[in-house]
Amino acid sequence: MIRDAGVVITDQEAKNIEVVDFGLSNLKAEGVQVLTLFSTERIAAKVLVLFPRQTEPEHWHPPVGDDPGKEETVRVIDGIVRFFVPGADNMKHGVIPRGKDNDYTVRHEITMRPGDHITLEPGTRHWFQSDDRGAVMYSFSSCVRDALDQFTDPNIERATQICD
Repeated sequence: MIRDAGVVITDQEAKNIEVVDFGLSNLKAEGVQVLTLFSTERIAAKVLVLFPRQTEPEHWHPPVGDDPGKEETVRVIDGIVRFFVPGADNMKHGVIPRGKDNDYTVRHEITMRPGDHITLEPGTRHWFQSDDRGAVMYSFSSCVRDALDQFTDPNIERATQICD
């Protein structure tokens, strides 16, 4: 999907794509695929992929020490993505995964198409979902500390664990 969206990646980068199911074992419904292009002590760039109708669960980037938390700008490359942020509930197209009503609390829907971007201030609760085609996005952010992200769903584990 990344290459189909016109993003040039090497074969090694393709091997380094992280498949994140958040410990929920329901990747088709809740998850994200992440290619970290670079990550320094101050900035990071990633490519995010959502499969058709896949949802990245509600989360926020908390403060760490004196740092207010990660600031992130997401730009859509391909597909349609619906971002959900604090504000009036205007959800029309989003679908909360079955049985997860309490885990998706922000329901102000913003529809984004290729070329659109959104900037999320530190600590902003958000979640996003692709349409029927899936989506590819860039994520540009300040220092990344993904393992410290906070999630509304108490069952989520950010670090991928592979079990036999």
